Amino acid sequence: MTEKLDAFCHILPRDYAERLFALDDVPAVANLRKRIMEIPSLVDLDVRFRQLDEFPDYRQIINLAAPPVEDFGSPETSAEFARIGNDGLAALVAKYPDRFAGFCAAVSLSDVDSAVAELDRAVHQLGAVGVQIYTHVQGHPLDEDRFEPFWQRAAELDLLVQVHPCRNSSWADYPSEQRSKYEIWWTFGWEYDLSAFMARIVFSGVLERYPRLKFLIHHGGSMVPHFSGRVGPGWDQLGSRTPAHQKEDVTGYPLTKRPLDYFKMFYADTALFGATHALRCALEFFGPERVLFGSDSPYDPEKGPGYIRSAIANVEELDLTAEERAAVYSGNVRRLLGARLGG
Repeated sequence: MTEKLDAFCHILPRDYAERLFALDDVPAVANLRKRIMEIPSLVDLDVRFRQLDEFPDYRQIINLAAPPVEDFGSPETSAEFARIGNDGLAALVAKYPDRFAGFCAAVSLSDVDSAVAELDRAVHQLGAVGVQIYTHVQGHPLDEDRFEPFWQRAAELDLLVQVHPCRNSSWADYPSEQRSKYEIWWTFGWEYDLSAFMARIVFSGVLERYPRLKFLIHHGGSMVPHFSGRVGPGWDQLGSRTPAHQKEDVTGYPLTKRPLDYFKMFYADTALFGATHALRCALEFFGPERVLFGSDSPYDPEKGPGYIRSAIANVEELDLTAEERAAVYSGNVRRLLGARLGG
């Protein structure tokens, strides 16, 4: 049986969830509470483990379910919830190593110094194998200068950096409107978020300065593989579409390679919700050595096993060699994380 390590799935340790739901005046928490009532396996381990029994030789690398801790209040409150969450994740991995192979830590980037300190604690004291961040921090892009110490430390620690999208209905579809309709903010908006994050990381020179950073982009690398012609030949002409008085908008960090080459430095997961053709595109763009098995469980219509099952089916349907399939399922994440990964 082929080992399968799920590199991108979500959970809420019970103590973290109970403290979080006590924040009655935080809109993001009210929305999460509603979702928890519909998805018990986020908190209830008995439910979760019964679901996972369907998949032999399968374990998860867990992280905290959205929303980001930065949305819970002050920088101090957010940092406290990151600590509580990381303690809970570490306890789950220690108690159930046959279910959970490791965890990616939460940090509050509202205060970068605090985030770096918590990252060090999570790695050195709790055994985190990586860190989960979001595509923006309360609307601020992550190429702002203040985040540089975080990128430097993540590179030094040689961690997996999971990138999760983050917007809600307040991000309107058109300037003339106040809210996004029909959950467009989720279906398409989250994919734009991920792609815009990747572009800002590239053009701000984060990967030029820290080429060892291992960004794992959720949802198969999002829009980038599907629009690689625009990313490649299109951005080879950067500036040709911009008037002279807006030159600063296209003047980034001095890059030594084509923009397309930096986009190929990202990693992608298989969380494409049953779309085999989309996974094929991601594999062709990034290469089988840069695609990690990930399900986005438990957010499927079955509330747990559905996306795991469809991700496995997608990998099996593709024309991969046995070596490539094993690399996607577990070999790539083991190579990236080395001895940090349990089992």
